[in-house]
Amino acid sequence: MATWLKRIVLAGGTGLVLMIAAGFGPTPGTWLDTSAHAQQGGNVPGQAMGNRSDAEIWRLIRRGAQGDVSMPDRNAGIMIQSEGESWRAVRNGPLSIFGGWMLLAVLIVLALFFFLRGRIRIEGGFSGRTVERFNGVERFAHWMTATSFCVLGLTGLNTLYGRYVIKPWLGPEAFSTLSIWSKYTHNFIAFAFMVGLVMILVLWVRQNILNRHDLIWLAKGGGMFSKHVHPPAKKFNAGQKILFWLVILAGTSISFTGIVLLFPFEFAVFSWSFGIANVFGFDLPTGLSPIAEMQLSQLWHAILSLVLIAVIIAHIYIGWIGMEGAFDAMGSGQVDENWAREHHNLWAAEIGLGSASGGESERSDDR
Repeated sequence: MATWLKRIVLAGGTGLVLMIAAGFGPTPGTWLDTSAHAQQGGNVPGQAMGNRSDAEIWRLIRRGAQGDVSMPDRNAGIMIQSEGESWRAVRNGPLSIFGGWMLLAVLIVLALFFFLRGRIRIEGGFSGRTVERFNGVERFAHWMTATSFCVLGLTGLNTLYGRYVIKPWLGPEAFSTLSIWSKYTHNFIAFAFMVGLVMILVLWVRQNILNRHDLIWLAKGGGMFSKHVHPPAKKFNAGQKILFWLVILAGTSISFTGIVLLFPFEFAVFSWSFGIANVFGFDLPTGLSPIAEMQLSQLWHAILSLVLIAVIIAHIYIGWIGMEGAFDAMGSGQVDENWAREHHNLWAAEIGLGSASGGESERSDDR
């Protein structure tokens, strides 16, 4: 029995040697292809990277190079999105800091102006007779835009500063509830603001075209800094026209970036905008990733919103506190005839009131 086993083993071994010599069967290299041998030098089977550090590969990953993934979301192929770190640094750094200082500076300047100038009075006093300045549709468009913007401004400021200002005294749970509802309110009220923008554009665009009288108004500071000075103005003076176009242009841009944030990864706004800018000699990146588009949209949305909030604070001051009789224009729609003659003499003349007695407005009879 042992003899037969020896013969079988010997025959099998001989056959295997002959197969190898003839080029068939497993090779000695295959016998040694174990993981212990294959990982010599830091390599693994299949020509793949193992535990060896390759600076170039990690440099590409750090720059946001996108790999292949089997899932539907191709963005998952980006292992590291370094722009997110930059976005966070800008949002929590210069944007929040300078934005807060800007709003505080506006309040301080307005308080100082009120202390030095006081309330701008109607020099001729109330006449007791009024004239319609804005009709019901115009006032509705104004208040819808104004109210929605105030809500958007407050909820937006909560998103930017709430965790630092409100959360410490409100507590984390109550602040979380407030922020959730603030977010929903912000998202839905935004559409009322957009409708209001369209309405005031249609209603007032023709009357907000700049003319030569506006240059005189600007040169004299609108009579804001001196008594007995009333530069010529039609229905809207130069300051109101500048405000109008700021609201329309900044509001449109804020609305568009808001849509981008409401529907993420659907629009390539900045790649397109940068492409246009590059035609004029700029060298801006145009191959932005979807997440980079969202980050830039959020920053631009916040920057314009902070600037517009600062402008609207000044507008509220003039209309509510700084100028006697101004609030009535958007309150009841009726303004005193003397107010109309002093602050909008060309418009007063157009509707048959004539110029105010005395002052510069009397000499500005050019229509």
